[in-house]
Amino acid sequence: MSMQHVIPQKRTRIWTAPQIILTAIIAIVSLSCVLPFINVAAISFSSKSAILRGAVSFWPVEFETTAYQAIFADPSMIRSMIFTVIITVVYTAFSMVLTILMAYPLTKKRLQGRKFFNMLALFTMYFSGGTIPIYLNIKELGLLDTPWSLILPGMLSTYNMIILKSFFSALPNELEEAAIIDGANDFQVLLQVYLPLSMASLATLTLFYAVGKWNSFQDALYYIQTKAYQPLQLKLYHIIKGSQAVDIAAMEGGSQTVASAVSESIEPATIIYATLPILIVYPFVQRYFVAGVTIGAVKG
Repeated sequence: MSMQHVIPQKRTRIWTAPQIILTAIIAIVSLSCVLPFINVAAISFSSKSAILRGAVSFWPVEFETTAYQAIFADPSMIRSMIFTVIITVVYTAFSMVLTILMAYPLTKKRLQGRKFFNMLALFTMYFSGGTIPIYLNIKELGLLDTPWSLILPGMLSTYNMIILKSFFSALPNELEEAAIIDGANDFQVLLQVYLPLSMASLATLTLFYAVGKWNSFQDALYYIQTKAYQPLQLKLYHIIKGSQAVDIAAMEGGSQTVASAVSESIEPATIIYATLPILIVYPFVQRYFVAGVTIGAVKG
């Protein structure tokens, strides 16, 4: 008996109206996020004359790298980049440790005063002492004009703690009971059971803390005077304020030589310079999200 080979036919995907509308909305939202960044990158590589006559859109006009040469030739920019990386890493590490150590006990019903501590944490989300009391507190503690003023205040986010607490609470209690029967204490349960199953959540919160600290500049604006302790975002803030001051002086009849001394591409180039490290790190963190979800699914 001869065997008859059946060639499978490719199925053509039929797009429904809701799918087309949803895809169009996603495309529009994505373009609205990506196109401004592309425009800033194009301006940073364009000449000053092309920028002033408005000829730059999404592709560099009269390509040049003068702005980036000026940035990398400035030792303070390199120093600010290194300092910002160090501050971000230290702040994120301390914040994650505090978040874990607070979220884990609050999931245990045997903790005395658990409801009080929960209410105390939630209170800080809705009420704050204000900028002036916080500044006076940091001043009394002797933290002004030190790197610790950029790390210690706001080191624990109640919002992130609640996210991690909810994730811990969703894990099966049988896992903890089995570990306790095997002789594990609370720290061993946390390190060997809860944390390996929470890698996706931990990676997400780590990214939240790191991006938040990387983009912050107001704390440095309030507490830092020494230029060696100025993070990169504060340098960018000063550059933008300086460019605005020059534009105002030029409009009011100020010296044109001063206005021409500021390159129009310095500001967007600094934005790209400050944003690029996060863009480089994010794809690796995104892979880590997938790996963390897989680990949790296998072990759970």
